[in-house]
Amino acid sequence: MEMGIAIAFWVLAAVIIGAALAVVLGRNIFRAALFLVLCFFTIAGIFVILSADFLAGVQVLIYVGAIGVLIIFAIMLTRETQRGSPSGRLRLPALIAGLLFLATMVFVIVSTDWQIVAEIPTEPTTSGIAQALFSKEEGFVLPFEIAAALLLAAIIGAIVLVREK
Repeated sequence: MEMGIAIAFWVLAAVIIGAALAVVLGRNIFRAALFLVLCFFTIAGIFVILSADFLAGVQVLIYVGAIGVLIIFAIMLTRETQRGSPSGRLRLPALIAGLLFLATMVFVIVSTDWQIVAEIPTEPTTSGIAQALFSKEEGFVLPFEIAAALLLAAIIGAIVLVREK
């Protein structure tokens, strides 16, 4: 059982990395959006492997369904998408910012004391997530609402991109 989970994880991880590289390095913006949807979908597969059923469902519904379709819709309604973005003067600052972000992430991953679970949970995670979100002691309603505001900002941004000038 554990060998199959490990193989599935590494296959999904390879697909995620390949799709992410295709998003960043691709010249066609429509195909890049499709690879982004593939990346979101395989992340949901990682959540399934981790027995996080609620997160996998949310990943498919929100990111694959809503955000992916919204991005593809905005691309299809935008004129002159075949040219892509011209290489400009911000290429070097973007590279530096990306490398700084990568260094920060590697530092956080290496320096964090990760908890290791001895056995895979068998009960659904939905009730535990609801308890963590809405309990009076340690509720995370504010970050949940901030995520909703972020999704609203993404929708408004897509509408601004699509409207006629």
